[in-house]
Order: sequence, then structure tokens, then C-alpha cells
Amino acid sequence: MGLCLALFCLFSAAPLYAKNEKPAKGGKAAKTVAGIKEYGTYVKLTKGYVRILPNIVFDEGNVFFIESNNPPHYFLKDLEYFVVYGQHDMSVLTVNPMGFYQPTSLGKPRLAFGKAIGIDVKPQGKDMYIIKPKGLLARGYYSIWINDTAWDFILE
Repeated sequence: MGLCLALFCLFSAAPLYAKNEKPAKGGKAAKTVAGIKEYGTYVKLTKGYVRILPNIVFDEGNVFFIESNNPPHYFLKDLEYFVVYGQHDMSVLTVNPMGFYQPTSLGKPRLAFGKAIGIDVKPQGKDMYIIKPKGLLARGYYSIWINDTAWDFILE
């Protein structure tokens, strides 16, 4: 029992003494957004960054849609911008309003993509991008769409 406790303490304390990695001499650290360390899509609110969970894009008869999975709700007044961190093809990135398409056989709503909203995409280091809409967003259901993945959310 004592041996198990000693091993537990040893292994849990080891990460505290891990070497702090720095860029090579003369190299620059990549400029990234502070507070974001994991790949994903985030919304910047006045309180900080909140991760948005991805959703799968379906194609049925040339209509692209998602099935709603209880998307997060954010207040429009708190929204500042979005951050996409990861290896994505940014040439196909769009921000779209979502509209009701049809229900599934189980009654879940399917939502189709509306016309893309104009956006500014600024690289922020390696594989990190800040996305800001060119105009004002209104209240409604939106998604950030790249290839076969969409991150959906509701602005109130």
C-alpha cells in the first residue's frame, strides 16, 4: 500500500519539473492567441475563449445540411471574433446562417446552409486563424463550415 502511494506521488510530481521548451537560439516563437493550446474552433467572448464542438456535414441530393445537436447559445453583445486552430483548408472556410431543412425520422431538425457571410481571415501563427465577419451579425443560428465539418452555434 505504501509503495503504491509513493509511486503515485512520484509520477504525479514529475510533470511539475518538466523542462520548459524554448525556441532555438535566434528563432522566433510563433505569434498565437494566448489561452488557446488545443486544436479546435473557438468563439472569443468578452469573458474569454469558449470552444465550439464540431458537427458533421451531410449531403443529400446536393443539399448540404447538419443535424442539430443542442448547439451552444451566446449573447450577440458578447461576441468579438472566432479562432480556428488546426490544419484545415482555409480556402473553403465559410460562415453561414442556418435555416430549417426538414426533420429526421427521429424528429431532430436538419438545418441547411444559407448564403455565406463575408469574413476577414487573418493568420495568427502556425495553423491558427482569426475570423471576423465583415458586417454585423444578427441574432440567429450560424455555423463555421470547412469541408465536411461545421461548428454550429446560436446568437441571441
